[in-house]
Amino acid sequence: QVQLVESGGGLVQPGGSLRLSCAASGSVYSINSRAWYRQAPGKQRELVARITGGGTTNYADSVKGRFTISRDNAKNTLYLQMNSLKPEDTAVYYCNVQARRSSWDSFRDYWGQGTQVTVSS
Repeated sequence: QVQLVESGGGLVQPGGSLRLSCAASGSVYSINSRAWYRQAPGKQRELVARITGGGTTNYADSVKGRFTISRDNAKNTLYLQMNSLKPEDTAVYYCNVQARRSSWDSFRDYWGQGTQVTVSS
C-alpha cells in the first residue's frame, strides 16, 4: 500500500554534494519514522539518518555534520542532502518508512528500490 521511489544518485568527486529524494505514495494511519540506509558491497546495511514523526533527527557518526535529512510534507518527499562526500560514502542508498495503516496494526518497514551513490575521482 505504501510505495517509495528514490532518485538523485550518481557519480560525484570527493568533496562534492548530492541530494537524494524519496517520493512516497499511499495512506497510513501514523508514521513512526523515516530514514535513509546504505549498503556497500559485502557490508551490512547501516542506518545513515533518521527522522521521527515529530521531527527529531539522528545521524550515524560517520556522516554527522555532512549529511542532513529533511522532509517536505506537502510533497510527501524525504530528502538526504549529502555534502563533503568521501569515497567511503559509496553505497546503494535506501529510503525507509516505518508506519502502520491502522490503530490495530503494528508498525512495519517499507523500503525504496535503492539508488547508487559513487564517490570517486
